[in-house]
Amino acid sequence: MTDSRHALIIANDRYTDQGLKKLRAPAQDAAALERVLHDPQIGDFEVQVVHNASADLMRRRIQSFFNDRRRSDTLLLHFSCHGLKSESGELYFAASDTEPPLLAATAVASQFVRGCMSGTRAGRSVLFLDCCYGGAFSRGSASVRASGEVNVLESFPKDEPAGGRGWAVITASDSMEYSFEGNELAEDSAPRPSVFTHAVVEGLETGEADLDADGNVSLDDLYEYVYRHVREQNPHQTPKKAAELQGELHLAHSRRGRIKIVAIPSPPTLRTALNSDEVLTRQGAVLELRKRLRHTELPVAEGARQHLEDIARNDIQQIADLASDALREIRLAPSPDHLDFGRVPRSSTPGKRPVTLHGPPLARHCVAQPQQPWLRVDPTRSGLEVHVDTAAAGPLAGDIVLKGVADESVIHVEAEVAPADEAGRTKPGPDASNDSAKPKPRSEDKRDTVVIEPSHVPPRPMKPPLTTAHRKRPDPSSPSRRAPVLAGAALALAVTAVVTLLLALQRGVVAVVERGEEGRSGNVEDNIREHAALTPLTVCLITGAVALVVAAFARHDPGTRGEHGTRRAVSGTRTLTSVATGLAIPALVLAVLAGIAYLVGSGQW
Repeated sequence: MTDSRHALIIANDRYTDQGLKKLRAPAQDAAALERVLHDPQIGDFEVQVVHNASADLMRRRIQSFFNDRRRSDTLLLHFSCHGLKSESGELYFAASDTEPPLLAATAVASQFVRGCMSGTRAGRSVLFLDCCYGGAFSRGSASVRASGEVNVLESFPKDEPAGGRGWAVITASDSMEYSFEGNELAEDSAPRPSVFTHAVVEGLETGEADLDADGNVSLDDLYEYVYRHVREQNPHQTPKKAAELQGELHLAHSRRGRIKIVAIPSPPTLRTALNSDEVLTRQGAVLELRKRLRHTELPVAEGARQHLEDIARNDIQQIADLASDALREIRLAPSPDHLDFGRVPRSSTPGKRPVTLHGPPLARHCVAQPQQPWLRVDPTRSGLEVHVDTAAAGPLAGDIVLKGVADESVIHVEAEVAPADEAGRTKPGPDASNDSAKPKPRSEDKRDTVVIEPSHVPPRPMKPPLTTAHRKRPDPSSPSRRAPVLAGAALALAVTAVVTLLLALQRGVVAVVERGEEGRSGNVEDNIREHAALTPLTVCLITGAVALVVAAFARHDPGTRGEHGTRRAVSGTRTLTSVATGLAIPALVLAVLAGIAYLVGSGQW
């Protein structure tokens, strides 16, 4: 995406006027949409978010968004709010201070938005309307003149902007989701989470909206995907589109190609433990899922991964953190992630560079997609081997995208191919081979997709490194890598200690309050046991102490000093251990004081 791309998201879910119900979806929709649009691997937009703004501020932001643009710019404006149709039939977008009887003064007219879109010099302008529509009313009136159809697209007639190449409008619905009764919305029409924006985010994030599988999500692709998704979820809601565009508009890169594995569900006993009300039982279930995540049978590991992702999203912080820690083990971790072949002669065959994939089998099972036709990828037992086609002279720079079951990673590759007449004077790159056999011809408009299997691949002999720089590259198991890992573990333990301390204090306060309400007949020990306040306190003491021990090991590891350690590793390790120590020591002190207070006070109260 070489052109400049800008997005403005307007999300209003709170309104001062009592007649406008609070919406649940806009805030979360705005955050999710901002994430995928801003992601360089998906939308690559510069994103602004305006949340619960007044009508005046909305108009200022909209006009400045469309002003001072160039023909190469692509603009995307997204509304998530109430849409109101006046008695005269004009459409307005509700602001936080909108008063329905005074729409012209306190809301943003669709004609204003249309004027900004028509006057911009940007090449492409796209408007997404995810609104719940209703009719405007007069104070005390008992009915709404507006019909059941809003006819949103009528507010944006098909006239091409003077300085641009076109525009498009996609609306989540063209009908009224609810009606007004007196001064308030109907009680039987409570707002629901947005199906429309969820479909937009899901289609872009997963790449499933790339219906023609061309590597890009076009406006037409996204509309067709959203239309089907919304109709499946709510047959009464029909997205609509109007567009006046020259050529095809690509809104995002496609992320299709990620491996999908048919999961084997976890055993019923394990699923029962995951749904237990006991925190320790759920902790034990997460540890068992972590073991299954490392299973050599990929469907078993995938089933565990899906359970852990659900826990990381929905369980309490303590359990969610354990699940998140387990999921980090299956992140794609190629080593190295940057390959430089140096200067190599044209039509030569540079030596292959090995790339190791770390982690359990599920982490190593991925698809390798070279993004340039001169890149070659071969699977190996431990990962993959990379080499380049030197048929054309000049500098080469490209990426190999690795797509696994849960995330993606990129290996950057560089080389400089010398012209044929300089071959005799060219110093080969670090891994250049003396074999000048010409590589097999290859179509330049096709790219290989290589599936990296974690096993069942015959071993290949690994070539020894040939240069001093290569010999000094640290091995993943070396001290220079171990120290930051230990420091990260110490920080995770310290955070766990702080979280469990807060949980223990909260439960202890509740127990003491209940004891005070029981009067002379009460016993604080019973209240403490009833609220299980001692369990997280014990966990805090253990994790805090272990955090300090692990931080000490990390700080004095050989990888943090001497020639084994890099500056980045040393700096990162010191920072992590300092933060871990700063969290663990106060947590331990407070936990010990709380324990002493319990031992001293429980017998007297």
